[in-house]
Amino acid sequence: MFALALHGGAGTIARTSLTPTLEANYRAALRAALDTGTALLAQGAPALDVVEATVRSLEDCPLFNAGRGAVFTHDGHHEMDAALMDGATRRAGAVAGVRQVQNPIRAARLVMEATEHVLLAYPGADDLAREHGLPMQPAEYFFTQQRFDQLQEAIAAGRMQLDHAASPAPAADPNWKKGTVGAVARDQHGHLAAATSTGGMTNKRYSRIGDTPLIGAGTWADARCAISCTGHGEFFIRAVVGYDVACLMEYKGLSLAEACRVVVHDKLAPVGGEGGLIAVDAAGNLALPFNSEGMYRASRNAAGEEQVAIY
Repeated sequence: MFALALHGGAGTIARTSLTPTLEANYRAALRAALDTGTALLAQGAPALDVVEATVRSLEDCPLFNAGRGAVFTHDGHHEMDAALMDGATRRAGAVAGVRQVQNPIRAARLVMEATEHVLLAYPGADDLAREHGLPMQPAEYFFTQQRFDQLQEAIAAGRMQLDHAASPAPAADPNWKKGTVGAVARDQHGHLAAATSTGGMTNKRYSRIGDTPLIGAGTWADARCAISCTGHGEFFIRAVVGYDVACLMEYKGLSLAEACRVVVHDKLAPVGGEGGLIAVDAAGNLALPFNSEGMYRASRNAAGEEQVAIY
């Protein structure tokens, strides 16, 4: 009854901005991460190991705004956030604003397992990762020309903006995708876990932090469900999206699909909260709702049911 879902960002992803080659590259990267996670699940690996490995695959791909593909801040560096949570124990770990950790999701797990804390920020989070021997990288590792060009465009426009798939369209018709990656899993033992990682917003200032590393907002897992969100973080923080899905299931008895629908479409959309989430419940049911034009996503279960999609 194992199941896995992952995402690589949601938003107004215009079809005209994706060339056939670029779309094929995105789909291949999503499938590679899916293969990584489901291979572990088939071997009986715990859900926490699975979501970490799946997110690491996405962090290592420069196409996604996490890890190696992280966007630039206003000052020209990278500030990355990540979190993961074990549904069986409700233990969680998160990092915010790390700059040199190759895989921020590994640093988040280190916080959970090697400290008594839940969330550590830069520079301490980088120091902890370095002390425990996690792979660290210089700024050049995280440089991609596309992300640098996005920063120049954002500075010229005088705005902080979300990651986007192509050159920015006019403000009235944004062509942005919300650059976050994540994974949720139900393992063969019935345990759930969630993991999320992001590079944040292009041209962001003042060490802005979104929903990704905030447990209950962008990342959540308990015995009932596991959630990883992608979208405009401020809206997801104010709505406490991950925990709200769990609460609707616990207190109102809603199914996973219905709880996700209520949060994404009835609560977020009316107030401008564009984006989506991926979710799995204790029975292995999956939900991947979004209220934007698209969401890079993939899922697979033990029955062989699979999807890799963008729109």
